[in-house]
Order: sequence, then structure tokens, then C-alpha cells
Amino acid sequence: MEESLVYRRKAAPHLGCKQSVQASPAMRPTPVACLMLALVAAVPVAADAKTALQIAALSARTYSLGQDSGDALMMITAARLRKSLALQPTDRAPVDGAGATDTPLTWEEMLTAAETLAAGDPTLLGLIADTRAETDKGVAFGPVYNIGSLETGADDTYPPMEFRGGEYAEVYVEAKTATDLNLVVRDSEGRLVCSDTDISPIAYCGWTPAEAGAFTVTVENRGPEAAPYALMTN
Repeated sequence: MEESLVYRRKAAPHLGCKQSVQASPAMRPTPVACLMLALVAAVPVAADAKTALQIAALSARTYSLGQDSGDALMMITAARLRKSLALQPTDRAPVDGAGATDTPLTWEEMLTAAETLAAGDPTLLGLIADTRAETDKGVAFGPVYNIGSLETGADDTYPPMEFRGGEYAEVYVEAKTATDLNLVVRDSEGRLVCSDTDISPIAYCGWTPAEAGAFTVTVENRGPEAAPYALMTN
């Protein structure tokens, strides 16, 4: 499947972090301020990451990259993205299945992991503290999520979900562990609308229904082990 998100590198704008040594101390940017600018360039920027679920996917990818490379700054960036969301739990459950009690990967968990890598670096630790202290942007309601769990090779199919016609519809699934989750969406006639079958612990589908209707969502675990997952919809 073609990638749902298109990534591009974006350089941080020059905002004075390399000012002259003659500048007064009050005018010199602090190390934390410069590091905040570096966040822009530290990770791939999603050219189309405009919706909450696209941001959720971007934060998961960024966090995974940070873990793989041992890069605390990328993990902090992922946490900041995740903190901007306002995810809401729902009691949704798969057909012939039961929901699990857990949460999606949280920004707090991301920062805790980043803090371990940043031990001894006062600038990174300062940025982590600033991120924890930041208040929300006033977003009261965001995408809804439920938690499920799948044995290796198993599938979860959900009761039909209603989406409005002419409005962009999204479904996103992620696992906290390294596994391979797939996502398949079909319309009321059983026709394939979207699928994401890349080998990855996350999967995303987005489409615009021509008219209001019900769509069936299936989550597949093709990884080597059982895995809990979070399914999110807009």
C-alpha cells in the first residue's frame, strides 16, 4: 500500500541560536530555546499531518525512530506531539471479543523513556520538565479509542461503524510493542475501501465516503507474538 503519510525533512529556521558573542546575555537564546528549535529538524515532518490521527501516527513513528536510534530528542518530540491530542476512551469492542483495560502509548511513557536516555544532560532534562509542565491547548474532545488484544495470526472485526458522507474518515491502530498490525476497511457491501498491510506496529486508513454509511474495520496481528493494541477513530 502507498504510504498514508508523506514525510519530508525540514530544516529549523534560523532564529538566532548562532548569534554573535558580543550580544548581551539577555539577548542570547538559552540552550533550551535552541533545543526547542532543533525539534523542528530532528524528525521527519509529515507534509499531510493535519488531523489528530495523522498526528498520532506521526508521534508513534517518531517515538519508534527515537528508540531505535537512542535519540532522546526525537522521543521528546514524539511526546510533545502525543500530548497535543485529546484521546477519549470508548467501550467499543470487536465482534465475539471483549475490550481490554489499558491506554494507548501516552506522552508520559514517552517522556519517562526519554528521561532515561537523557540522564546527565541538563538541557534535555530541562526540555523534558518543560514538556511535562505545559498545559493543554484547550482541546476538550479528540478521537476515540478502545483497547484490544490479539494472538499471533488472529483478527478482530468490529461491528459496522457509521461515518458521514463527504467528510474525511480515519481509522488508526497502534501497538506499544514491536509487532506487525494490519488494518482493513470494507463498506456495507463488503468491498475493500482501504488497507494498510505494511510490516509495522501501526496502521492507518483514511478515505472520504461519497455518502453516509457503515464500514467494517478489521485489525490483524501478523507479528510473532500476542499483542495488545489501541484502535482509534475520528
